Amino acid sequence: MSTAMPPVQGRPDTRQFDLLCLSVAVALAPHLERLPLWLGPPLLVLVALRAWLRRRAAFAVSSWLRVPLAGLLLLLVIVEYGNVFGRAPGAALACGLLALKLLETESIRDARVVVGFSAFVLMSALLFNQALTTTILLCAALTVPLAALVVLQPTVARQPRPLATAFRIGGALVLAGLPAALAAFVLIPRLSTPLWGSPGWDEQARIGLNDSMQPGSMTDLLVDDTPAMRVYFDGGPPAPAQQYFRTIVLWDFDGATWTRGDTRAYLRPEPVEDARLIHDYRVVIEPTRRHWVPALDVPLEAPEQTRLGSDHTITSYAPIAQPREFALRSATRYRLATELAGAERTRALAYPAAFNPRTIALAEQWRREGLDEVAIVRTALALFNAGFTYTLAPPLLGRHSIDEFLFETRAGYCEHFSSAFVFLMRASGIPARVVTGYQGGWWNPIGDYLLVRHSDAHAWAEVWQTGRGWVRVDPTAAVSPQRVEQGASAANRGGDWFGGEFLRDLRNQFDSVNRLWTSAVIQFNALRQSQMLGRFGIRDLTPEHLLALLTGAIVVLLVVATVWALRGTRGPRRGDRLDVAWDRLRRRLARHGVAVSPQQGPLDFAASVRQRLALRDAAFDALVDRYVALRYGAAEPTAEQVRAFGREVRKFRVPSAVQ
Repeated sequence: MSTAMPPVQGRPDTRQFDLLCLSVAVALAPHLERLPLWLGPPLLVLVALRAWLRRRAAFAVSSWLRVPLAGLLLLLVIVEYGNVFGRAPGAALACGLLALKLLETESIRDARVVVGFSAFVLMSALLFNQALTTTILLCAALTVPLAALVVLQPTVARQPRPLATAFRIGGALVLAGLPAALAAFVLIPRLSTPLWGSPGWDEQARIGLNDSMQPGSMTDLLVDDTPAMRVYFDGGPPAPAQQYFRTIVLWDFDGATWTRGDTRAYLRPEPVEDARLIHDYRVVIEPTRRHWVPALDVPLEAPEQTRLGSDHTITSYAPIAQPREFALRSATRYRLATELAGAERTRALAYPAAFNPRTIALAEQWRREGLDEVAIVRTALALFNAGFTYTLAPPLLGRHSIDEFLFETRAGYCEHFSSAFVFLMRASGIPARVVTGYQGGWWNPIGDYLLVRHSDAHAWAEVWQTGRGWVRVDPTAAVSPQRVEQGASAANRGGDWFGGEFLRDLRNQFDSVNRLWTSAVIQFNALRQSQMLGRFGIRDLTPEHLLALLTGAIVVLLVVATVWALRGTRGPRRGDRLDVAWDRLRRRLARHGVAVSPQQGPLDFAASVRQRLALRDAAFDALVDRYVALRYGAAEPTAEQVRAFGREVRKFRVPSAVQ
């Protein structure tokens, strides 16, 4: 048993303070990826330095230093974010204040404040990411500040409470709080907008396709294996080679970058004729804070709260800030815009003549040879098929990027091939445009949906042909057919950026669980709350009614918890193994007429035994003293001590004089 002296009353000892610093570090960790470099790493250094100094001298940092640091923190946050309102600046300010609070902590009271603040900062990370794995990890991390809170509690014994016990109690507290958290999740009135819908939201980093494309612009997407959307088909899904999800059409090229240019919102959608192989499906899009709604091939109509553009792209009126579901209808066999207006034809033929002279010369050669539009398309695809390489790490390109790609590097991925192909078509006198979106995905047989990841982002071309209208041509397929037939994972398997076949399949299957989490938790809104409660006959509830139900649920949970906590007073075999052995001794003496009361302490029980049985026995007195020492004289007796006490109880025999 340790002989360490108890800590000074009201002041955390070194062990308690170390666990307190660990709680602060754990609370800061989920925010580090979002905090600016001038704040995140210095905060961790500050916490480590404070723990190191505290081990050498118990002192708080002077307010002459803390107050200027707090003012500097506020100023830097305003400079960085423009204000202190919103999720990002609010989280940065909270993280900084938490670390500064640690500088002045020298009392148990302040330490408990730090624990509570740490728990708040830790769980505030859910404002940025509510994925299932993130939620589980944050709940598990909550065990650390709760363990620190347990260690800060006073103990009867002089020795400190073991860390293993503190973490076990902390984990139990997390689990015990889950029923109340579930009741609050179901019954708290849902708001029409998130609590964090304040200035600063739009400053969050966005993912997804851009409305422009240049060499290298899609690299980040192609290595981002997070889900972009899930597609649920009413019938069977189209073949993998037909799984093109149209998102953005790029018309204008300045020699370096393809852009949407004038969106021509006033024009009617290009007419679709002879539409066949029509698919009805639902798309659930992950948040991107963008307006694009990917749709299979050519969508025939726009769902609610969206607009169908002239080039058959769909945009949402509001940015997609939460998982959104859209019901769509598309055709994969059709004739699109068999008549091309003069302005659109001019736009689809424009190219900067000051760039890529060798490519322009090649196109002019094809025209001199008398090739028609179909032959030119085939010749260009044959050129790509002859000796080009599909790779996610192509060489850098200069001013004449298409010339360098076609005649020198001959290596790239979808945006290189589509850009060069469309430029070649326009230089050859064939109207053409670039289309970006997603191609392929992974069919989840468990959830019966197509999982499309950001790494499935793709770019292809559309050329206008007489009598057929806009026709999709994918030059990437000429170089890497497996990219279209088997998906992005097959085309990039050599880079091993999917983490291996087994891990990729395991991750895809786990997406079914993520889908359920998104549907049941993240998308749980006022309508779903009303529908769920309506199944139990609870209808037309006002916020006041919901809060009353929540209060009632919490009262019921508290009653259940109280009954569970008091269960040790009912029945002789309740409690831990030490109490089981003590109850065995009490029952043995009760058979000789000693009244046993659950409220009776061991010393009062011993007095009753002596009075009722006139028992004066050294073995009995030793058992009582041993139980008192183990139960009240130590934070937690060892397993061997408990077993030894149980053996002594079994050996004890009531003296024959009182039998």
